[in-house]
Amino acid sequence: MSEYNFDVKKVTAEVIEWIQKWISENGNERTKVIIGVSGGKDSSVVSALMVKALGKDRVIGVMMPNGEQKDISDSQTLVSHLGIKNYTVNIAKAYEGIQSAFADAGIIQTNDSFSSVFKTNTPARLRMTTLYGIGAQIGNCRIVNTCNLSEDLVGYSTFYGDAAGDFAPINKLTTEEVVAIGDYLGLPSSLTHKAPSDGMCGKTDEDNLGFTYHEVNEIARKNEKGPNYEKIIAKYKANLFKVKIIALPCYRPELPLFLEI
Repeated sequence: MSEYNFDVKKVTAEVIEWIQKWISENGNERTKVIIGVSGGKDSSVVSALMVKALGKDRVIGVMMPNGEQKDISDSQTLVSHLGIKNYTVNIAKAYEGIQSAFADAGIIQTNDSFSSVFKTNTPARLRMTTLYGIGAQIGNCRIVNTCNLSEDLVGYSTFYGDAAGDFAPINKLTTEEVVAIGDYLGLPSSLTHKAPSDGMCGKTDEDNLGFTYHEVNEIARKNEKGPNYEKIIAKYKANLFKVKIIALPCYRPELPLFLEI
């Protein structure tokens, strides 16, 4: 087992500096960033980092419920806490439109015919389309990816959905490191310590995976092999192609990593 020390102050400063440098090289002093705000730790921490790096006037948060979202108040808490400009775009009509088009084309016979993969991934891809559409409408915007290392290691993101974006500031930080940054930046604990969930199936990510992100993090940072090691490695190997295809520019901390990614 390897030891590692996470210096939250140092890493936070480095991420902020990396964001500033990336935007200066891929935009200008007027470039804005757009973030899909879910109310969870990742989008909350990324939003806070963007405000620190660029100022709140250059950060736009977008809430994208699919019909009714029971925890949308968490997203509203975040944008209010940071004081950033925000929009709410309900994707329900777009989602229903695609479903109707599938029925018209004869791909499905009834709405019950949609697979769980369709129901989970299609809204995520519509949300990314929405972010890019807003960026195109406003102009001079960059779309921020909010995925973390723990999710990417086991493929718990939607290919060309939330896995897409222009740059990925927390892409190489674990769930626990992201939480530490959120706490350091003074975000509400109700956001940073919220159980990760896709908001659709009624279960947490860890319920669906059958193991905890802490177990993933112990392998990634310390090479510690717990009881679910084989299951985690199988997930990692099966989903590594997604990360390699969508290789976004990202901040890379000087921390141990025992899985190639």
